[in-house]
Amino acid sequence: MYDVVIGLEVHIQLNTQSKLFSGAAIKFGQAPNSQACAIDLALPGVLPVLNKEAVHQAIKFGLATKATINKVNIFARKNYFYPDLPKGYQISQANYPIVSDGELTFDVNGIKKSVHIVRAHLEEDAGKSIHDLLQDYSAIDLNRAGCPLLEIVTAPEFYSSDEVIAYLKTLHRLVRHLNICDGNMQEGSFRVDVNISLRPKDTTILGTRCEIKNINSFRFIEKAIQYEIERQGAILEKGDKVIQQTRLFQESTGKTIAMRDKEDAQDYRYFPCPDLFPVHISQELLDEIASQMPPLPEDLLAQLTGHYELSEYDAQILIDNTALLQFFFKAIKEQQTPSPKAMANWLLSDISGFANKNQIAFEDLKISPADIALLVDRVNDKTLSSKTAKQVLTFLFEGQTHVDKIITDHNLKQVSDVGALTQAIAEVLEQFPAQRAELKSGKDKLMGFFVGQVMKKMRGTGNPEEVQRIIQDLC
Repeated sequence: MYDVVIGLEVHIQLNTQSKLFSGAAIKFGQAPNSQACAIDLALPGVLPVLNKEAVHQAIKFGLATKATINKVNIFARKNYFYPDLPKGYQISQANYPIVSDGELTFDVNGIKKSVHIVRAHLEEDAGKSIHDLLQDYSAIDLNRAGCPLLEIVTAPEFYSSDEVIAYLKTLHRLVRHLNICDGNMQEGSFRVDVNISLRPKDTTILGTRCEIKNINSFRFIEKAIQYEIERQGAILEKGDKVIQQTRLFQESTGKTIAMRDKEDAQDYRYFPCPDLFPVHISQELLDEIASQMPPLPEDLLAQLTGHYELSEYDAQILIDNTALLQFFFKAIKEQQTPSPKAMANWLLSDISGFANKNQIAFEDLKISPADIALLVDRVNDKTLSSKTAKQVLTFLFEGQTHVDKIITDHNLKQVSDVGALTQAIAEVLEQFPAQRAELKSGKDKLMGFFVGQVMKKMRGTGNPEEVQRIIQDLC
């Protein structure tokens, strides 16, 4: 009966040290109103000063999305009243955004899709109203007021929640990879407004849209879209008209509720901000920023799955963790014989597992790429078994260095000497005569039991391949 059409507006908080137009800090979780200066409070006579780093980060996003970086962009006043907006207007960009006409390609269930990014513009954030702190009053926290945002606006080119979530996850990965946003949705660094409308099938005229504001979870975004599709569909089925509204998603009920009738651009009475000069961006600046750009995620994915022959799953995990990815590249360079798959396995399993279990950021672990490179090399050249390699790793986590010294000091070198192995195996076979007889009669599953017993006896230092071969010879 109806096709769903969706457009997105994503607000990302930029990774600057101070706010967009003031020198106030923007650390999350500080005491209310402790990070708001005279400019953020809109005291009489104060003037905004543009944060240069925010401009540079917006340019990075534009370059990464193959967009046009507008050489001249102008800040405007967006007028509306809200208690946590001290000036009574928001400084944003209207007709002259810094970025326009870009695209982002993403994968939806194995199919590539590109969406047009209409614009990305800089603007300051509002403060926060707290309605449940005081019994008879609302409290205002202006710590967030003036924080630098980049609002990324797409064309209405999404036709399912699957497409929306795939795009948002790709965008989330990109801005984190560029280090222009930490992507923390719980803290509000990555907030999504979803514009949804329904239209009769096989038509091109868009229906009346409703905007769902400030959703900060991929799961909630999907739920909000599904509910709104059902809500609008029920209205149209009855022959009624959908009212253009701004709505909120209630996490507790899984429903959207009306917040206010949706404003259009003219309602905000935009005009150029008289306190800020137009921003002129030179080609020299664009070239400089372009030269400092990291490889894009899609290029890294091709490199990791192609040249390094990693699985797409492992490659994607590395790409999503910049510290882990840099460690991988450094460790591979340090190896005597590069073995990317083995290196990735160690990083993504035992090493990341230790960091997660102990709640330590990967970059704070007391290990070096050179040590892990040598550890993997010693497994490859049979100096270490997988079990003793994990013991060496434990010593590295504790702050010890020099893999070879750890192997020597703790007698962890893998034993491949046939004589020593044969003696240990003979003792184990003698200890379990019944199981030996069963193995000899053809119960091959007992091989694992005997290999395990021998490895236990030799404290993990026996070469398991040699152990298995000798057991087969003796039985």
